[in-house]
Amino acid sequence: MAERSLEVLRAGPQVTVQDLGRTGRAHLGVPRSGALDGPAHRLANRLVGNDESAATLECLGGQLTVRARTAVTIAVTGARVPVAVAGRQREWGNAVAVPAGAEVELGVATQGLRAYLAVSGGIAVEPVLGSRSTDLLSGLGPDVVGEGDVLPVGDRVRSPVPVEAVPAPPVSRVLRMRLGPRDDWFERACVAALTGSAYVVGSDSNRIGLRLEGEPIRRRRDDELPSEGMVLGAVQVPPSGQPVVFLHDHPTTGGYPVVGVVLAEDLATCAQLRPGDEVTLRVV
Repeated sequence: MAERSLEVLRAGPQVTVQDLGRTGRAHLGVPRSGALDGPAHRLANRLVGNDESAATLECLGGQLTVRARTAVTIAVTGARVPVAVAGRQREWGNAVAVPAGAEVELGVATQGLRAYLAVSGGIAVEPVLGSRSTDLLSGLGPDVVGEGDVLPVGDRVRSPVPVEAVPAPPVSRVLRMRLGPRDDWFERACVAALTGSAYVVGSDSNRIGLRLEGEPIRRRRDDELPSEGMVLGAVQVPPSGQPVVFLHDHPTTGGYPVVGVVLAEDLATCAQLRPGDEVTLRVV
């Protein structure tokens, strides 16, 4: 029987293995990690018949080519990217049969930023602390995927599940946030002006944090805050006043005050925002 694996022929700027992450270990200093666009990751798995916890490939900007060493079913969700199998254009957001030896090519993203490639059986790299996710902050999990890598694929669990419609990447440019726990560290006028404040996504944004550039959120206190626990979606404000939205590879503690926390429902939007995109904050 042919080996169930994918051979990586080309990898874009950042391709990582991601599942639902290492939850529940922050007290040990272990970040959550996992797919930044959870809904896209779950949908891709559903399309090929995997459990939602199966590992997928998260592709920054698309740009991935793999060869299937055995027949598999694939699906691509998240950022809109051209999908080709054996040189023929195939449908994004749908289950596609791939014969043994055929190449699967993801082109450059035309909408959104992170595409998710699911394969029937899931990417079966060895789990670390209960997860197959690559963590760019701590270095846990598999290395960033590169040309020449061979990624093992698990056994098919069940048949692909058709869906009537697949949503495009989030088009909302609004991030809703709840204030606290340290909004009292900032000037009242700045906190009051957060709703409707427009920021631009910085070029140094990554899986650790979405860096926003715009009107500084000014402090009204000069003392130092002892390090405290950080949560997913926390909006931390360093001395520059430029907010950072913590994403899945964020540190588990931090010493800069957190003015608010972005709602979990809006984190997929953070995953698909490109550098230079404008985003508006709204306090709820």
